[in-house]
Amino acid sequence: MKIIVVVGGVISGVGKGIATASIAKILQQSGFSTTAVKIDPYINVDAGTLRPTEHGEVWVTDDGGEIDQDLGNYERFLGYDIPKRNNMTTGQIYKELIDRERRGEFLGRTVEVIPEVPNEIKRRIREASKKADGSEYDFVLVEVGGTIGDYQNMPYLFATKSLELEMGWENVVHILVSYLPVPESIGEMKTKPTQQAIYMLNEMGIFPDFVLCRANKPVDEPRKRKIQQNANVSADHIISAPDIKTIYRVPLNFESEGLGQKILHRMRVQPKKTPEWTNWKSLVEKIENPAHEIKVAMVGKYIDIGDFSLTDSYISVNEALKHAGAHNNASVKIEWIDSKQFEKDPASLENLSNYSGIIVPGGFGSSGVEGKIAAIRYAREKKIPFLGLCYGLQLAVVEYARNVCNLNDANSTEINGQTKSPVIDIIITQKEILEKGQYGGTMRLGAYSAMLKEKTKVLELYKRTGRMDKDRTKLKLIKDNSRLGILRGSNVILERHRHRFEVNPRFIDALERSGFVFSGHHERDDGTKLMEFGELPNHPFFIGTQAHPEFKSSLEDPSPLFFGFVEACMKGRK
Repeated sequence: MKIIVVVGGVISGVGKGIATASIAKILQQSGFSTTAVKIDPYINVDAGTLRPTEHGEVWVTDDGGEIDQDLGNYERFLGYDIPKRNNMTTGQIYKELIDRERRGEFLGRTVEVIPEVPNEIKRRIREASKKADGSEYDFVLVEVGGTIGDYQNMPYLFATKSLELEMGWENVVHILVSYLPVPESIGEMKTKPTQQAIYMLNEMGIFPDFVLCRANKPVDEPRKRKIQQNANVSADHIISAPDIKTIYRVPLNFESEGLGQKILHRMRVQPKKTPEWTNWKSLVEKIENPAHEIKVAMVGKYIDIGDFSLTDSYISVNEALKHAGAHNNASVKIEWIDSKQFEKDPASLENLSNYSGIIVPGGFGSSGVEGKIAAIRYAREKKIPFLGLCYGLQLAVVEYARNVCNLNDANSTEINGQTKSPVIDIIITQKEILEKGQYGGTMRLGAYSAMLKEKTKVLELYKRTGRMDKDRTKLKLIKDNSRLGILRGSNVILERHRHRFEVNPRFIDALERSGFVFSGHHERDDGTKLMEFGELPNHPFFIGTQAHPEFKSSLEDPSPLFFGFVEACMKGRK
């Protein structure tokens, strides 16, 4: 096993996650097995209780982890599932050590930050390096969150330096991703902040092997030589990482500077095969120079913080649309719409006629709910392609129950606990959990199976994109069947979940008699059926899912539902 540690300098949000994913992709293309670990130096045990506008989207893993969104980037680039153990937080580290101390595992010893904390960090990195069969990955990339100089990072940097001493210099590489500003008043790219970041790393005993220079334009040779002269990093190991149209261009840019070969040379390894970028390049070209363009309205919340809008709250939905767009040779222009505006000004709903499609993504709480329901009704009645994700399906059921089934007070008990028509309700097991005040990591989380109904659009999409065959193979390899439930027939797929509320079984018959088709369900071991997909047969595209299919979409394997949605938008665009 060899370890590559990626750290950030000068500012947060510099692009460490994309750099880590890109390097992992390059090594994968060279024939090596790779995985990635994200370190978050906050006290939270996981990201599940964080606000999306504070920390970005909460990423959900197959095995039920609520973790940092950077693991989503790793999966989107590498094309395979990464477990929740690959996200490490300070809260996890200290909780583990305190629990062990309470169990008496340190009897007779004083438990201190050094060496216990670094030792636990190293143990977790080594644990993440193991595959399901017990063998090790060839490369483990470790991204340390935050910025060099943060106090929170110090134990992790101490641990990675310790790994270098234990494993040998040739087996551990440190890479600094740093920002080079171009002040408008000066008009010149400045290297001093990056030099300072390197000095701060040196104070921890770490001398970066490579510096990836983030800037709004490529870094020129004079700037590279200046960093080399003042910070003792070879100019040949200073790599330009300019702003680009799409993140999927990054590994290709790195390859143009020979980063993969340089890393392998530094670690004394020969590539196992010649990289094959043909398909990846073709998809990137279609993202950058598409033949068509569609405009999609994303109706949700979690987009405003002060004077700024943060679309990171829905980053996986955004990326899934890009993947689907690339496979349809179309650019998907997303416009983020705060659903509360439809509540303040119902006439503004007419603006939705300007879009080729409408998406209502996941969310929680009552804020902006009536605006979302109004947007869903508009999409249904005006025959505009619609995709509802998790909360989006639930609100589509509420809308249909109110306006087609004549259940005027239909609602979710999450919004109105006193409604006489609770078409969406919390399941009993979740009620028991919440009564105990157990909020962290207790939702219906991770990958669950769904059995799809014959002659439905959902089934047709999963078959046509090849996802059903892949999931069927994966089901055979899963050892822990506790999440799979009862499986009947061959039309079984896997999607990830993150929710507490479900379609109320009491109202399913009434909804289906009125034309709403539940095209897939999960069956628990106790026989309870949970509705997973819903659609309208006589609509160009009206599909909702209780799952989050965006979490299983990657550039080379787009989500079936997103692919179908973009395809429908293409057919119906004006």
